[in-house]
Amino acid sequence: MSPSPHRHRAFRAQDMGAQTASGMPVHKYAPYQPIGLEDRTWPSRQLTRAPLWGSVDLRDGNQALLEPMDVARKRVMFDLLVSMGFKEIEVGYPASSQDDYDFVRHLIDTDSIPDDVVIQVLCSMRTDAIDRSVDAVRGARRAVLQYINPTSVAQRRVVFHASREETVALALEGTRHAVRLQETLAETELYLSYVPESWSQTEPDFGVEICNAVQEYCASRTDRTLRIALPVTVECFPPHELADRIEYTCRNLAYRDRTILTLHPHNDRGSAVAATELALLAGVDRVEGCLFGNGERTGNVCLPTLAMNLFSQGIDPMLDLSDLDGIRAVVEECNQLPVSARHPWVGEFVYTSFAGTHQDAIAKGLKAREEAGDPGAVWEVPYLAVDPRDIGRSYQALIRINTQSGKGGIAHLLHSTQGLTLPRPLQIDFAHVMQKFCEQRGGEVGADELWELFTERYVAPGTESDEGTADAVEISAADWTPADWKISVCRAFSAMETPGAVQGVTVERLQGRPGYAAFCETALNGHSLWGVGIHEEETEAVRRAALATARRAWDEKQSAPYATSTATATEPAI
Repeated sequence: MSPSPHRHRAFRAQDMGAQTASGMPVHKYAPYQPIGLEDRTWPSRQLTRAPLWGSVDLRDGNQALLEPMDVARKRVMFDLLVSMGFKEIEVGYPASSQDDYDFVRHLIDTDSIPDDVVIQVLCSMRTDAIDRSVDAVRGARRAVLQYINPTSVAQRRVVFHASREETVALALEGTRHAVRLQETLAETELYLSYVPESWSQTEPDFGVEICNAVQEYCASRTDRTLRIALPVTVECFPPHELADRIEYTCRNLAYRDRTILTLHPHNDRGSAVAATELALLAGVDRVEGCLFGNGERTGNVCLPTLAMNLFSQGIDPMLDLSDLDGIRAVVEECNQLPVSARHPWVGEFVYTSFAGTHQDAIAKGLKAREEAGDPGAVWEVPYLAVDPRDIGRSYQALIRINTQSGKGGIAHLLHSTQGLTLPRPLQIDFAHVMQKFCEQRGGEVGADELWELFTERYVAPGTESDEGTADAVEISAADWTPADWKISVCRAFSAMETPGAVQGVTVERLQGRPGYAAFCETALNGHSLWGVGIHEEETEAVRRAALATARRAWDEKQSAPYATSTATATEPAI
């Protein structure tokens, strides 16, 4: 007889361990109320193109800085955004500060705005703020005026003491004033973008109602594209709920076919990227955000992350991200804030593996791609979602060595930096050495230090002078032939009565540089000893490898004169 469901659940609870109440004041917080869009269609859609991008680094990002940017830093940021391919850039809040006003005028008066770039300014719904903002953009070829009024229940009740009707009336009053000013700008094509600020905390039906009231007024007075921007001022529900609310809005928005619908996400719940991607599936046309997620509180959505997510799926991001590290350096300088080493796509460590199993898989994936010889083939390398070279990184930083690293990562670094292709037993032998070194020293071992340790152990004994030492070891390269290097090395070892039995000699061309690498293995005292020779001449490389092995064998026999035997190396447990 099978156990009852109740017994099964009891067993599981007992198996997992009982949880106790946290004591947190959860009664203070109400769960969100789902909109209940049961016939939603967005889950079956797939993103196939990039949205319109709108950078708000110079406004939303700037106002969130401990030390806001001056005109010089703003200009550097503006030029960066233009170089990346942004066509719509919010350049300030000119009604709120003289610095913002001066910067907008600087761009216009110095004719610094490319013909295909549209600047945007933000202002509140007050008529004097609208006047000041329109005056700031006067003379620009094209501009967007984003004007906002808060619409959430809490804002209406606590801040403005206004009803729904009064809130709509305020939006229409500002719209009428903006439309009148729009008609006075003979040299500037001005677009109006209405923003129901705190939309994410506004009742969905009221959000649609107030947007439609504005749209109805504007639609009959202009043939220009209409714009609505929906701000997730505070992220307060999961991504799927945002998608439902976006699809609901798209279904009920007046003049949807004439309207560019923008999403302005914040990251309070840490899911801005996911929420934005679902909102795009649900119908959003345009996304506003910042480079690397700067912005108020937890920041705006990170536009490079969204763009790289598209790029990694074979979709043109419509932004140039080919030098992400250079972009990050400029942003850090302008914002005077560091970008996390674990930030998606751009962080210092995001293409780096320390774990041995990861390193081995990456190294094998890169080797398979190299052997295939088709640089345009679909990218398939374990643990790497994109080719780091496509965004300005090299392969050199993919693998870094510490106590968690293994033979594959070590071998990859020696191959990529020195052109060496180590035999597998030598990989295992050196991995033991590196693990012991890392455990004793702690921290990371860089590529230069790795090569120094490898050279000291395996290469240097074949290049050191014997002058002044007892029991000098020397091996002549005369009469050696590459038909079978092992026979040549065995003959030399026998003539010199060198301890140990020669197991093998292999020779490889160095990768990416001239010359040869020779690897000589001998068995002594129950384990293998290796010597490595590197030289432009093949015979000299083999001689040095044999000499390095012989000297290591002599040194070991002096310290532990036991009988020789062959042995198989085993992999370190890393």
